[in-house]
Amino acid sequence: MTKKELDHNRNEDSMKLLISQLRRYEEKISVGGGLKRIEKLHKQGKLTARERIKQLIDPDQPFLEIGIFAGYEMYTEYGGCPAGGVVAGIGYVSGRQCVIVANDATVKAGAWFPITGKKNLRAQEIAMENRLPIIYLVDSAGIFLPMQDEIFADKEHFGRIFRNNARMSSEGIPQLAAIMGSCVAGGAYLPIMSDEALIVDGTGSIFLAGPYLVKAAIGEDVDSETLGGATTQSEISGVTDYKVPDDATCLQTIRGLMDKIGHFDKAGFDRITPKSPAKPTEEILRIFPDDPGKPYATKDILERLVDDSELIYYKDSYGQTIICAYARIDGWSVGIVANNREVVRTAKGEMQFGGVIYSDSADKATRFILNCNQKKIPLVFLHDVTGFMVGSRSEHGGIIKDGAKMVNAVSNSTVPKFTVIMGNSYGAGNYAMCGKAYDPRLIVAWPTARIAVMGGAQAAKTLLQIQVSGRKAKGEEISAEEEAQLLSKIQDRYDHQTSPYYGAARLWVDAIIDPRETRQWISAGIQAAENAPVARFNPGVIQT
Repeated sequence: MTKKELDHNRNEDSMKLLISQLRRYEEKISVGGGLKRIEKLHKQGKLTARERIKQLIDPDQPFLEIGIFAGYEMYTEYGGCPAGGVVAGIGYVSGRQCVIVANDATVKAGAWFPITGKKNLRAQEIAMENRLPIIYLVDSAGIFLPMQDEIFADKEHFGRIFRNNARMSSEGIPQLAAIMGSCVAGGAYLPIMSDEALIVDGTGSIFLAGPYLVKAAIGEDVDSETLGGATTQSEISGVTDYKVPDDATCLQTIRGLMDKIGHFDKAGFDRITPKSPAKPTEEILRIFPDDPGKPYATKDILERLVDDSELIYYKDSYGQTIICAYARIDGWSVGIVANNREVVRTAKGEMQFGGVIYSDSADKATRFILNCNQKKIPLVFLHDVTGFMVGSRSEHGGIIKDGAKMVNAVSNSTVPKFTVIMGNSYGAGNYAMCGKAYDPRLIVAWPTARIAVMGGAQAAKTLLQIQVSGRKAKGEEISAEEEAQLLSKIQDRYDHQTSPYYGAARLWVDAIIDPRETRQWISAGIQAAENAPVARFNPGVIQT
């Protein structure tokens, strides 16, 4: 067996272990608050959030879950918050692609933690950007009071949800809400600010103040059903539009309502009959290295992602540390911007490191992004970037100016952008390659992803130098052994913070995916983006 074959086998084993770990984590999170709480919900005649979504969506279509790792390893002092206490994603209901948000009542009765609010806002953002109908399956006790100061009053907190309800209605984006459990206080506004609201008899209730608060505030004794149950809100107040007997009927009624929604203008992205890659996608597992520092041919990855493995490379011999290419993914025309991880030699005989953005590669990517905007071609960014090149040669060559051009083009791009973090995503390289701050319609990571201001080794050494200098300034001595222990401790902490799970917990990425699912996510994202016509591109000041 050759060294290359051994490397490929090792790569495949490593990637499959990471994917297996990913699936185990997902299975554990999918149980929500635990089997006992699920059983309690069933005894009340209610389905879980995931069961509700399964009955709601078309059985022959995938459901792309957004933010399953939201809250991962967070809020441990309160027992955790699996999936942020809410299940969200993109699916099809009666043949219509839409966003679905379902409170998980097994997690603190569906209460809103700070990450719950952030996840709900992300789901609404996806609906607004892509003009997708949004369905809310409401079953929530409202704000998690021990953390109310982190979820209530700020711009991106709880109240932003209702502001978005109003904005979507004004923009003609359909919103359906089903009250399938408790709906209390400020949370009561979400379903009623939607276009239409359903309520389940016997289990659904909605009121600004529950019985205990009513008693405390005005001295009135009243039970939940009389105060805000299905009969009260459907027959007396007229707050809700549809009264249904159970969860199953509620979900079937939503399917019927979705079936009647009209169609809107399309963006007009080009799509032909899809083709599978000529080179098997499965081989990505063997090609992508198990060591983030190892070079590899990024083109080998691209050929296993695009239709028929066909790419047209733009300025192929110029700015080689970024690959720009036209291709198709699941039939959709796309413009690909990918970091080349091979070490390359320029026409001047200079060596350039793979994964680093140089002035010429930034210039090339800028021009390519402008072209894709002019031609209405969605952009796909594939990250394995360690940052921009540093040093006197780069500074004298204007690396800041060329990097600024690329960031400008990414920022002002009006065609939809999709980001896949395959490996490293460090520093300003994350920004230039359309990181989360630059509004990708979807951003996903492979289990091999690393997201940080710089690599773990460099960061740890920098932080160590700072700490050692600080202690020496106080007259403290530090032995070589103690310095090594301190370095190891710093690096372990930093490496933990760069893992894809740390980022996904904080919604820096929408999902961690099996690399073999990349085509499916990009295709579904473009399909969603097709619902929102593209504005005219105005690049701002870019001196090319």
